[in-house]
Amino acid sequence: MRRGDLDDLAALAAVARVGSFTRAAAELGLSPSALSHAIRGLEERLGVRLLARTTRSVAPTAAGARLLLSLNPALDEVRSGLAALADWRGAPSGAVRLTAFGYAARTILAPRLPHFLLDHPDVSIEVIVDDRLVDLVAGGFDGGIRLGETVDRDMVAVPIGPRLRTVVVATPGYFERHPPPATPGDLERHVCVNYRLVGGGGLLPWEFERSGEEVKVRPSGQLIANDETLAAATVRAGAGLGYMMEHDVRAEIANGRLVQVLAAWCPDYPGCYLYYPNRQVTPAMRALIDALRWQPGSLPDVAP
Repeated sequence: MRRGDLDDLAALAAVARVGSFTRAAAELGLSPSALSHAIRGLEERLGVRLLARTTRSVAPTAAGARLLLSLNPALDEVRSGLAALADWRGAPSGAVRLTAFGYAARTILAPRLPHFLLDHPDVSIEVIVDDRLVDLVAGGFDGGIRLGETVDRDMVAVPIGPRLRTVVVATPGYFERHPPPATPGDLERHVCVNYRLVGGGGLLPWEFERSGEEVKVRPSGQLIANDETLAAATVRAGAGLGYMMEHDVRAEIANGRLVQVLAAWCPDYPGCYLYYPNRQVTPAMRALIDALRWQPGSLPDVAP
């Protein structure tokens, strides 16, 4: 095995698992082009095609599927062995400082961090909730939690939540007074509830995409707030359109209390990642990373 083959094999497993070069690259902290180049190099060295690529999907070939049958258990063993090294460094202890944005603090840290603290009585954690992207080193942080698409590629990034989607919703009563928008441009004729980024930032743009076309809108309305609870209450009262996390309003869309519009313009995107500088981490930070690492079904539902 040549140097780098193990990394390329791990990359192959990641692409096969998520079915996308873009998603796998975000998980591995690489660019999609660099990841594609690595896989092609692996295929050339092995003399067999491992992935079947189309414009919409990526899937293992028969040869790739056969390789993955033995590869995935081996990679799991490697991960377990690396995790076990923590036992040689002593029990996790000490302080960890994190910066996180509000949604991640509420939906990821709130359900899981208390259990981590109970399991690790010698670890203390400080969490600073701030929408701004901050310099981890200059701010004295061990790590940060942000959406995957905003994390610098020179950081180690670990997925700690599912892919997300932001949706546009309002009450049926609102749409009795205003015709539903058909395109993002129609939002100019609507009363929209806007969110100002904490820390002196501007208004959160409403971002849309369809068939490769990306649109950013900053609509007007009667309320601008930097508190998501107040903004959500205004939308639920029928006073305007809201740009909200689908996770928070899924049940209300299902039962008809809220109506979703512009669904075709709202694709999903990489979820929350815990990121940190590419350097040796403390046992306390490693334990937190392992506790927060995303596994399907690892997060309980959070009621809106």
